[in-house]
Amino acid sequence: MKIRNTLPLPLRVAGPTLIVLILAFLLLPVVVVTLASFNDKALLTFPPATWSWRWFERVFTYPDFKQGFHASMVVTMWSSLLALAIGTALAIAVKRLQFPGKELLQAILLSPLVIPHFTLGLGLLILVAQVGVERGYAIVILCHVMLVLPFVMRSVYVSMENLDERLEQAAASLGASPWRVLFTVTVPLLAPGLFGGWLFAAIMSFSEFTASLFITTQATQTLPVAMYNYVREFADPTLAALSVVYIAVTASLLTLANYFLGLGRILNIEENR
Repeated sequence: MKIRNTLPLPLRVAGPTLIVLILAFLLLPVVVVTLASFNDKALLTFPPATWSWRWFERVFTYPDFKQGFHASMVVTMWSSLLALAIGTALAIAVKRLQFPGKELLQAILLSPLVIPHFTLGLGLLILVAQVGVERGYAIVILCHVMLVLPFVMRSVYVSMENLDERLEQAAASLGASPWRVLFTVTVPLLAPGLFGGWLFAAIMSFSEFTASLFITTQATQTLPVAMYNYVREFADPTLAALSVVYIAVTASLLTLANYFLGLGRILNIEENR
């Protein structure tokens, strides 16, 4: 039986209108930056008087951006894969095992969600300086793994919640070893959550700036750090053009992942049917 909506018409209209206004307010900076990136002049002005693609060309030819992109790809690939492996193992352990200090371990692993990233970056910089370790790729990757690990754990843990354990029990009752059950039953069933966790970890790692600013060097500076150094020296629309490229790529990846995997179900936003 349908429940008749008894709200007055002004209230029914006010809700959607408020949502539209909030979305417009949030998207307005993106629109401004997108239009400003096509400005032909070497000044960041809005609206553009003349239009040009010259700043998009500079995005792909500026040496520091190319070096920063290479460093970001190296750090992103290693940190996301390591976080996926470690986060999956920890999520399974937290979900399936009972051991002393379980709640404390969860709190520590999820602490990067509440601790400012610059605190982690600065703390790691002080630790590295005290120990005398060189600030190479390994330190940057370690820092990024700590920062993105909670996102992987969240994604895998939600998938574990939706996993039917009877399928694993059936495989084990037919003689499959624990490792075979893991790799032939559990991992394939967790594949959407694993990919979703890896995708979010990769996006977070690639865009991480605050902690990276403290621990990177000239040889290992990531793309966000290179963008920060660029804006200190130039005021042209190059960064606006680079931001448009980054937004377009990220939005495309998330749209494809949501279409094929259903990120709402992975993140427990939508009810699983």
